[in-house]
Amino acid sequence: MQRPPASVALITLFFVAVGILIISVISGSAGLTIADAVRALFGDGQTMAHDVIWQLRLPRAMAAVAVGALLAISGALLQVMLRNPLADPYVLGVSGGASVAALLAILLGLPAAGVDGLAALGALAASLLVFALAQGPGGWTPTRLLLTGIVVAAGAGSVVSLLLALSDDTRLRGMVFWLLGDLSRTERWPWLLGLAGAATVLCAALGRHLNVLARGELQATTLGMNTRRFQIVLFTVTSVLTGVAVSAAGSIGFVGLVTPHLVRTALGNDNRTVLPASALLGGILLATADLASRLLIAPRQLPVGALTALVGVPLFLVLLSRQKA
Repeated sequence: MQRPPASVALITLFFVAVGILIISVISGSAGLTIADAVRALFGDGQTMAHDVIWQLRLPRAMAAVAVGALLAISGALLQVMLRNPLADPYVLGVSGGASVAALLAILLGLPAAGVDGLAALGALAASLLVFALAQGPGGWTPTRLLLTGIVVAAGAGSVVSLLLALSDDTRLRGMVFWLLGDLSRTERWPWLLGLAGAATVLCAALGRHLNVLARGELQATTLGMNTRRFQIVLFTVTSVLTGVAVSAAGSIGFVGLVTPHLVRTALGNDNRTVLPASALLGGILLATADLASRLLIAPRQLPVGALTALVGVPLFLVLLSRQKA
């Protein structure tokens, strides 16, 4: 099947993302028409529609797009670095490290900036731990890194369970809901969206170097690339992006795993296209999941992370079944 040009695919994904944002803004327990939404966005600020859109729906939808983009970028980078299609922040324990640190910050009563900072440090610490434990004869290998990451993720899950057991009842329900994916606290969406945009541009600019790295360390070194330094930089970037995403929305799995697969299946393996397309598609997928979490049993809300897992597991199995051995 002939693949669409990269520019056409990116433009299409952009307009789909805009469409999902529009649907998210006008859909909910309090139904709004497009005319109501337009008046609320650009007109009188003293209406209920204005408060619903500007304080609830628009920030949440924009945060979903940003967090989805951050997770998709992190997953795509890890898959290129490890040359393993199963790599993503959730599987490698990076999300687990961020979750542990963020829960500690919440238990200590730190402000949002402190939660973000500790979550990023937790993600970075998990990455360093995976690297340290994966060292063996001849250094680490992608397979050893992946297996070590799975063990670290399991350990982080145990620490999270311990922290939940030690927390008081007044915070327990909120912490559990946050761990399953919660986009209700989205007042920082402009910052999240800015970070997602900057990360997309940076990674697209590094696409040529990522293409070289994807061919293998030996060939990349032969072409003059300092692979170790480049990998350390990329792991640091993925740790920061994952930590910010986890602190903003909780631990959401499968977005970083499935999204790059879908993009590569449709558009090929050129990372100059895969990275920005993954960012857009990741935002679309998470915004769609968040919309479903608000509407399926409205006015009650479902944890968005549970929905991404319910959809992500069968979708990933289908993708694996269609791949050549």
